[in-house]
Amino acid sequence: MSRFYDSIEPNVINEDMLQKAVEEQGPQDDAGQLAKKEGINFKEVKALQLDFRNILKIDNLWELVNLTKLQLDNNIIEKIEALDSLVNLVWLDLSFNNIELIEGLDTLVKLQDLSLYNNRISRVENLDTLLELQVFSIGNNNINDLENMIYLRTFKNLRTLNLTGNPVCDNEVYSMFIAAYLPNLVYLDFRLVEENMREMALMKYQYAIEEMRHGETLALAKQKEWEAREKEVEYHKMIEDIQNLTDSQMAELKLVEYNDEITKLYETLMSLEMQLVDQLEEVIKDFERNILDLVSIFIENEQGLMAQCRDLENHHHEKLLETAINTLEKIVKSEYDEEMPDEVRMLFVDKDTIVNAVNASHDIHLLKIDNREDEIITKANNQVYNLIEKVHKDEIHRNRNRVLELHHYIDHIRSELDNLDILEQ
Repeated sequence: MSRFYDSIEPNVINEDMLQKAVEEQGPQDDAGQLAKKEGINFKEVKALQLDFRNILKIDNLWELVNLTKLQLDNNIIEKIEALDSLVNLVWLDLSFNNIELIEGLDTLVKLQDLSLYNNRISRVENLDTLLELQVFSIGNNNINDLENMIYLRTFKNLRTLNLTGNPVCDNEVYSMFIAAYLPNLVYLDFRLVEENMREMALMKYQYAIEEMRHGETLALAKQKEWEAREKEVEYHKMIEDIQNLTDSQMAELKLVEYNDEITKLYETLMSLEMQLVDQLEEVIKDFERNILDLVSIFIENEQGLMAQCRDLENHHHEKLLETAINTLEKIVKSEYDEEMPDEVRMLFVDKDTIVNAVNASHDIHLLKIDNREDEIITKANNQVYNLIEKVHKDEIHRNRNRVLELHHYIDHIRSELDNLDILEQ
């Protein structure tokens, strides 16, 4: 699977290799030469390419704390490790190696693009913290469990997934299963997920997905309940700890410590709210695109139907005009024996009169069709724009209420802490 170099000893990433790689990939102008002489500050390196170097073990990357792009493809790496310090990594390529287990990625919370293509992995797992993941390539591995793909439902930002070359792709329902259980996916195996296939997939797995969503909702509710209880327990424990203090200086130190903890809690909660805002913004954008596409299709179909109505009206007009002229000729020749209302017979005076009457009727019918078409299009556009505006306003309202709730909560905790009469104990 990966490239082995019999004539070259397996390598471990060390400082010399890093120094050489940075120098090779850095600018070759005067500034680059000066940097080589003065020494390279690894903390300033943003991107690093370490492909085709016969690397067996990842190590010594702890200084590269600001690295955003790391290329480790086409080596002989067997284990994902020593990446904990790369917390700003956005792009990681570990393709064409000998990796058997997904691990060691917990701290890479900003990762958006991950390639594990052409390894020996048999299960997708241990990616729980990578909630920003958008592109995931894990083709040419040993994955054969279709149910394992449900794990990827957790990643709401995942838009591109490559599984080509895995045994799981041989399953006859593979594409439809993925389209049903990963509704946010846009590209599967380098191909756009067609809306008609997604609709068919959702219909096929409707009951299973509804049951799963119900379970996910219950699990989320239990998680929130558990987190709320944990916070409440911690809060009460904090209060008890403070109340049990007898030394006033220790109490003051604890008060400062707990105030700091409250500040950290506030920052954490606000950070989570901002993440939620960003995620909801993407969801709303997707919804807006989808609903506008649906309305556009509806309007296109409606315009097609109205065009058919005009064709029918034109055909009706031609037949009516032909019939009216024939009737006029019969009346003139006294060959028309059927009874005719007086107001109708008044039209059959001469050809110009009857032609003008039929043309006026035709114009009125076409005008009604045009007005009806405009009315439907205007109503559809107004409804969708009102809906989109409501969704945006609801989200703004939710965010403001949540921020206000957080402020009130933090103020309440600070107030209770300030009101504790512990310094006199």
